Amino acid sequence: MRSVSDEVQEVDTAVSAPETSTQEAADLRDLSWLGGIWVTVVAFASVTAYWSHHVGIPLRDPDGQMFRGRLISALVLLVILAVLDSAVRTKRPGWSIRGWFATLRARWTGTRLALAVSGLLAYHFVYICYRNLKSWDVLNTPRDGDLLDFERWLFFGHDPAALLHDVLGQGSAMATTLMIIYKSFTYLVPLAVVGALVFTTRIRDGYVLLASAMWVWILGVASYYLIPTLGPFASDPETFAGLPHTGITSTQAEYLAERAHLLANPGAGDSFASISAFASLHCAVTAMILLMLRYYGQRRLAQVLTVYLALVMVATIYFGWHFVVDDIAGVLLAATSVLIGRFLVYPRGRPVKADRPVEADR
Repeated sequence: MRSVSDEVQEVDTAVSAPETSTQEAADLRDLSWLGGIWVTVVAFASVTAYWSHHVGIPLRDPDGQMFRGRLISALVLLVILAVLDSAVRTKRPGWSIRGWFATLRARWTGTRLALAVSGLLAYHFVYICYRNLKSWDVLNTPRDGDLLDFERWLFFGHDPAALLHDVLGQGSAMATTLMIIYKSFTYLVPLAVVGALVFTTRIRDGYVLLASAMWVWILGVASYYLIPTLGPFASDPETFAGLPHTGITSTQAEYLAERAHLLANPGAGDSFASISAFASLHCAVTAMILLMLRYYGQRRLAQVLTVYLALVMVATIYFGWHFVVDDIAGVLLAATSVLIGRFLVYPRGRPVKADRPVEADR
């Protein structure tokens, strides 16, 4: 299997060259490449069902927000982005509503629309399974002490979060800024997943990001079970006592309360936990999107996201969500997920015309 850097040198799915249109048509005629996506969904759902039986807790979708709500939001976003994308693709000068509608209809055939919906269904099935497995991870014994000791050894007896507090300060302005960066992740993920299906010329190329994202959740929850942890804010709270109260503080308190409730009443219908630290999936998903931007040839956006990833990593340590090793593991997990995602969608490699040079950012 080739490396990510090898693939970066040969892929730019933002092109609209004639051979790309031909490849898109071929993708829509032969959908065998879609099988790996749904095999992944069925396999992961089977593991989830088995573990649900093992722990004696049924699969849950609290208030319909983890599956139904997110899926509906994704479908609405798909419509909005498809409308905007078609408006941009409509030829100028002489742009008109009729021309835009013609572009929309030509681009969004029934098959392409069905593929987009199928992809979003697959992704959200994996996500709801991931969230339930993550919830049940709190039944395992946390090993934060091991990571705390390792981290202090790694930093010569110092706590990396305390070092960050000394360098950046603990004022409300810094805490608020890092909170906004950390929480913006909530909007980045659906934009990336849906945007990949909309903006790529070949929807099969969009599926590479979608498949990679699915595998981030799958490998991520596996890492939770490999090393169950709560995070420094929970296992070493005195290090973070000097931080001002923010929305992060409230969320952390809520997560601890959810964990306590599930441990005390696992059979209760509202028992659902959201706390696990190793590996950092904030970092993993962000790094995956960064790698995919490079895969798509979007180098300027990739540069912006590189800075964003660095800030996300700072925020995770600053607030005590994660250990440094969690963030490193997240980046490695992202690279692995992209390799698997590429292989699932293009098991024989992505066909690229040999005499066509890689196109730069537009």
